[in-house]
Amino acid sequence: MTFPKTSDVAIERVAVSKILAGVDSARAELIKVVQDLVRVPSETPPSDTRAIARVVAKLLSGLNNIRVSFHPSETPVENLVAMTRGSRPGKRLILNGHLDTYPAGDSSLWTDDPFSGVLRDGKIFGRGSVDMKGGIACSLLAFKLLAQNQNLWAGELVMTLAGDEESMGTLGSQFLLDTVPEARGDAMLCGDVGSPLVPRIGEKGMIWIDISAFGKVAHGAHVHRGINAIDLLRAAMDALSQLSDYTVQTPKEVAQVIADAKSVSESLSGFGEASVLERITVNFGRISGGETANLVAGKAEVNADIRIPLGVSVVEVEAEIHRLLSPINGIQFKINRRYEATWTPPGDPIVQAIKEACYEVLGQHSSINMRVGASDARLYRAAGIPTVVCGLTPNNLGGPDEFVKIDELVSLAKIHTLTALKFLALD
Repeated sequence: MTFPKTSDVAIERVAVSKILAGVDSARAELIKVVQDLVRVPSETPPSDTRAIARVVAKLLSGLNNIRVSFHPSETPVENLVAMTRGSRPGKRLILNGHLDTYPAGDSSLWTDDPFSGVLRDGKIFGRGSVDMKGGIACSLLAFKLLAQNQNLWAGELVMTLAGDEESMGTLGSQFLLDTVPEARGDAMLCGDVGSPLVPRIGEKGMIWIDISAFGKVAHGAHVHRGINAIDLLRAAMDALSQLSDYTVQTPKEVAQVIADAKSVSESLSGFGEASVLERITVNFGRISGGETANLVAGKAEVNADIRIPLGVSVVEVEAEIHRLLSPINGIQFKINRRYEATWTPPGDPIVQAIKEACYEVLGQHSSINMRVGASDARLYRAAGIPTVVCGLTPNNLGGPDEFVKIDELVSLAKIHTLTALKFLALD
């Protein structure tokens, strides 16, 4: 934390205590905000975030020294940007989140209505409660408390709420980065899912590829007269799977971060996470082909998800894909989505600020780590903006009875607020 030396610990402690007390006092408000957000459906598709953007704007109404603006990208996607200033010029911190959610799915599988926001047993249930309306509520409270205590910090605090993240963010955060100057800053903090115990400072890259195989139809009794497209597709899949053995030279600093975080991170994310973070993975997510069992298949298709660690580029992986697949006759392939792995070095001020905040709130040192999944953080890092993701535990993420624990919600709100205060501390 960069509070002035002359004030030493005394001023720092007064500021921290005031901010943390503000979160405790707002506990009931924080719960209600999550419930209010959950009760407004914002599923992707169709990514209609117009209504929930208005709800957020209403929650911010009445605050002094703030500016709220709406930024529609493509109907019905609505993005929102809010901005407030401290007592003097300084750095700009972005609080980022996404307003859209996974589909609720079959409501009969839920204990309660997916959009009820019901409070039970110290938990709030509902689609988006964790991913990531709970995280947005934490950022909203942080934004509000700093807007009310402008004398404690310098610079600018900007909240960017994207209407499109679940479909890769093109119409959401990327649109804001491209069109709204205030959406860029000196650092970004995102409340997407994870755990307050493991702030995430980087993400793997990704390639999505579609492979089609074309054979020759024949009767199943006359296989000698046909060419089975499924057999061709199997050969392509076997070849592509060899990417898992590709030698990756993980940067030493990245490897050290993964190793240091392993015991804590894998206790939350599952054994094997550390290995996955340092190698290419290939997942065949959807396959189709053929007509009936007694016909030689004339066509077959597969969609694959390839995740790329730091230490190897998309260009290198694409070259290897071409080397593996080009010799196979009867197939065609198309890469339809790609982005590089990204990370923020652990010595960056935003990383140090969140580590200090986590220790202050949780009473234990956090374990910073890479993230196996994707978030809008990659877009900010690609734009040269240091970024950390620190969010809620993904309880029943994407499934029925998604929920957030109230105690964890309050802790995350404290972490977000304190991180902002530390990063924007008076010089």
